[in-house]
Amino acid sequence: MNLTSIPALQDNYIWTLNDESGHCLIVDPGEAAPVIAAVQKNHWQPVAILLTHHHHDHVGGVKQLLETWPQLVVYGPQETQDKGATEIVSEGDRFTILGREFSVIYTPGHTLGHISYYSSPYLFCGDTLFSGGCGRLFEGSPEQMFESFQKLSELPDDTLVCCAHEYTLSNLKFAQATLPTDNEIARYCLQIKELRAENRITLPTKLALERKINLFLRTEDTDLQRVLGFDCAPQHLWQVFARLRELKDSF
Repeated sequence: MNLTSIPALQDNYIWTLNDESGHCLIVDPGEAAPVIAAVQKNHWQPVAILLTHHHHDHVGGVKQLLETWPQLVVYGPQETQDKGATEIVSEGDRFTILGREFSVIYTPGHTLGHISYYSSPYLFCGDTLFSGGCGRLFEGSPEQMFESFQKLSELPDDTLVCCAHEYTLSNLKFAQATLPTDNEIARYCLQIKELRAENRITLPTKLALERKINLFLRTEDTDLQRVLGFDCAPQHLWQVFARLRELKDSF
């Protein structure tokens, strides 16, 4: 299988996965033109679209892609039904594309109906888990997003996190400002600065790495808790997550 990222809009990535015969699936097409260009250039044959949530920068290209390839199956949560989804899926559903089984993980927080797709080792998680950070809470609660992170954290270390935006550097700057003595975060932040200086993509990232440098996956870290103002162990770990998200929103 070949994984490809297609830059779109301001800082989006549209992911494609294709097999040796050239059949491909398309994840969260915020616009159609760059997808059509990539398909034509590589002589791919699109078979399906995966949608994680209803925001326009993830579904804006669906209509034109369906006009171009009417046979496409469009998987998505209930909130994407009026955005072009033809197969509504939810937590625990499984389906097969390109000979691979995909499982659906319900990951609310960014939106109330947000879902992620997992087919080892690929995780397409939209605007839930970012490298070094997490999505904004437009509809859901910190507790919901925390639970979504807990689900994703249960996946294997070698999981490739294919999120939908190039937010890694800004997330790591926040992480470094929060924990300035963390050597792992400092080292990775320097590496990412070098990549972005060359306008290179920072994704996908591995879940094993995210557990080290993503503060939103480290709510059990007592040093982090103290930095965030918890003088004693919090009653619920999602409260640590909520404090982090609040600080990131104003960073």
